Amino acid sequence: MDATTLYSIGALSRRTGLPVRTIRFYSDAGVVAPTTRSPAGYRLYDFDALLRLELLRTLRELGVDLATVRRVLDRELPVAEVAAAHADALDVEIRVLQLRRSVLRAVARGGSSPEETQVMHRLTQLSGEERRRLIDDFVENTFGASGTPAAADTDPAAAAMVRAATPDLPDDPSSEQVAAWVELAGLLGDEEFRARMRRTAGIQAAGQPLAIEDEVGAELMDLTRQKVAQAMEAGIDPRGDSGARIVDDLVHRFAEALARTPDPEFRDWLARRFEEAYDPRVDRYWQLVWIVNGWQVVPGLSPVHPWLVRALRHDRGA
Repeated sequence: MDATTLYSIGALSRRTGLPVRTIRFYSDAGVVAPTTRSPAGYRLYDFDALLRLELLRTLRELGVDLATVRRVLDRELPVAEVAAAHADALDVEIRVLQLRRSVLRAVARGGSSPEETQVMHRLTQLSGEERRRLIDDFVENTFGASGTPAAADTDPAAAAMVRAATPDLPDDPSSEQVAAWVELAGLLGDEEFRARMRRTAGIQAAGQPLAIEDEVGAELMDLTRQKVAQAMEAGIDPRGDSGARIVDDLVHRFAEALARTPDPEFRDWLARRFEEAYDPRVDRYWQLVWIVNGWQVVPGLSPVHPWLVRALRHDRGA
């Protein structure tokens, strides 16, 4: 093969793998024009036309539209610029496909209804900027925008704490992250939840100890955390017999320290004291944030208060 070799459409088809009718279309469109014609009027193409056709095929297989291909072949656009633009477009398409895959897996795993599937799809379709705006609106509606009377009545450290842990759904989320984001979005728009977050986050951000910690002392509180943490690690149900024995022992210790009678009234009082800095929905919010952000959940940081409160409440109703 040399620069003077001429090829028929059939020869080009065999060398490039393109159908004859496709080459004829490109030729009629002027994208790869024939170099000359045979005495019988058949189109003939030189080596440059072959190279041009091979580049055209490559670019079309990569998804480049014909108008852009023509500009590349005519050297109006550099191939590198076109490749970069289409790589960016493919990145977006891949992210969309990955997100759809995660939504479908979440639906398959959770057995979502058609309505829940639609909501899940809409929420995950939000752009990163729209998701951040959703969080910003939640923080402002919960703690008040800067300079407003509502902001003056709330702890700025609480708002800062929530902003510092902004949930950010990754481009390729797992089905668990998708489900967590959908559940989280439902919490953000709940006015009752905002009130709970406003109260609880202020206590958490200030690092204030529970009032009962000051009343009974660090030694009993450390013992309580140790016993409850061990029970949680062992998977003991706070409402079961084993849980009842643990909480009975703790109730008597607290009653002795406070010179109280370990009766149902005291149990109720104790439960309310431990509930001061804990709210199950707020706790769930932070769990969801950790899941969405892909942060490692440290078991040792799981709060002991919920287990203890459930055990106390169950004893009261028994």
